[in-house]
Amino acid sequence: MKNAFYFGDNLNILREYIPDESVDLVYLDPPFNSNASYNLLFKSPDRTRWADAQIATFEDTWTWGDPAEETFAMLEMQPGRLGEVLGALRRILGENDMLAYLVMMAARLAELDRVLKPTGNLYLHCDPTASHYLKVLLDAIFGVGRFQNEIVWQRNTGKSLMKRRLPNTHDLLLAYRKSSEATWNDDAIYVPYDPENLPEKTARKYCNIDTDGRRYTLGDLLNPNTNRPNLDYEFLGVRRVWRWTKDRMLAAHEAGLIHQSAPGKVPRLKRYLDEMRGLPLTDVWTDILPLNSQAQERLGYPTQKPLALLERIIAMSSNEGDVVLDPFCGCGTTLHAAHAMGRRWIGIDVAIQAMSVVGDRLRTHFPAIDYDVFGIPRSVDGALYLAENHPFKFEEWAVTRIGGMHSGKYRGDRGIDGIFYFLTGNDQKSRGIISVKGGRSLNPGMIRDLAGTLERERRETRDPDAIAVFICAHEPSRGMLNEARQVGTVQTTTGPFPAMQILTVREIFEGAAIRVPALFDSVAAAAAGRQRGRTTSGFVDPRELARQRAMLFTFDGTGPAAAPARRDADRPMPAQLRMAV
Repeated sequence: MKNAFYFGDNLNILREYIPDESVDLVYLDPPFNSNASYNLLFKSPDRTRWADAQIATFEDTWTWGDPAEETFAMLEMQPGRLGEVLGALRRILGENDMLAYLVMMAARLAELDRVLKPTGNLYLHCDPTASHYLKVLLDAIFGVGRFQNEIVWQRNTGKSLMKRRLPNTHDLLLAYRKSSEATWNDDAIYVPYDPENLPEKTARKYCNIDTDGRRYTLGDLLNPNTNRPNLDYEFLGVRRVWRWTKDRMLAAHEAGLIHQSAPGKVPRLKRYLDEMRGLPLTDVWTDILPLNSQAQERLGYPTQKPLALLERIIAMSSNEGDVVLDPFCGCGTTLHAAHAMGRRWIGIDVAIQAMSVVGDRLRTHFPAIDYDVFGIPRSVDGALYLAENHPFKFEEWAVTRIGGMHSGKYRGDRGIDGIFYFLTGNDQKSRGIISVKGGRSLNPGMIRDLAGTLERERRETRDPDAIAVFICAHEPSRGMLNEARQVGTVQTTTGPFPAMQILTVREIFEGAAIRVPALFDSVAAAAAGRQRGRTTSGFVDPRELARQRAMLFTFDGTGPAAAPARRDADRPMPAQLRMAV
């Protein structure tokens, strides 16, 4: 199986595209029903000139209505206890936002149970808002005997004062196993000792410090069975019945592992603290710190989790070569950890910007990585179909396809659908703006309007080297090309570049890209924002970025005819998923 990222509604993708019992580990970090809106924060490489860009990724607000009613009816008719549990919750809670959220989650959890292998594990990341209800749903789906742990992860220190309640400082990980044969790695449940913060009992036991600073305790070398004539010999002037042969004792002594406090005293064995397995984990994790604003791995995603958290889960409950699935993969922390640890992976997300951030992140850390992306146009016809039938999704796709960041707005965007950052000289940064037109009606006035927007941006940001890119689904007129040429050029260390550039969908699929010396991706921009004043190594040749983002599509051509459902991960997604694009 090839690693794959799917863009679309995870419920549709799970049902139509992920085979039964094909996944070894599921980690999901879904919305928590927090009644909050979350924005993806794209870091500016220089916040003295440009503010960070915020793009809405999802709104964690759920409302009872026809979709929830239909899903509830479908789940109620399925065999098993899930329908009964949902019916009971409906009687207890009533038809409200919480029930809508639980119905949404129940449908997805049932599919995740289906795709798990008998040896598989599932970790549901949530907070106390709905964890008690989610646990009941999981009990109904997996069975009461399949509950493994409720892990508490302390995600902040909660220093702020709350009125009428205590501050919430933790998240929960609900761990379930598919069967009694589920993967569990004992070696992964130990954490190394922190020499600066040892438990009191451990510090007392390992109170000796060697010349190299290593802590050790002394162990017995005597054999409890005194009836061992072959082990009865003199060593360092002391005759006893020893645990080891004389040759082994001499070798240990030569290696500095034997300690004798004084001549004639019984030698003892040095047991070093750093050679022990470490502290066994409990179900309360306080050693993995949340990401702060300056964390090296921070990408600006609103609910981004530390890489170490996912590494621990993957190490505990999967083996090298296993398949790890994250159906709410966001900025790709699960995929990053899985790839680094030799696992195969499947990621799903409904936000097209997530696809862009995941791609930037994986290519930054694994330059030779190869994986498929499904749900995005792979042909001119496919892109034109998207432009005609889903114009806002086309706008998002077009911006991210050339390495830009979508504005997150579809109206009132002041003429700017997206932005990008690029390098004009030795660590000299500028910003570009993007306008997208998916319709057939094109005219020179559109280029003049964008030129006016560019001049306004140059004034407001004090950036005379800012440029504009106009993306159109259809071919521009000669008058539009003439208007673009009149905007002039910007000077860079590698020569002049057009200040107004027009890219068509056809040209993009032929490999055309923004013409600048080097383009920031989202990872490089975040790094530059943290390390202002240093030269960032994460720049990308725009042409290479265009090649790297060659995507697979959910459908071929422009017609609405449905294709038969397929579950081969190397084939296009079935036509039933078009509306999820």
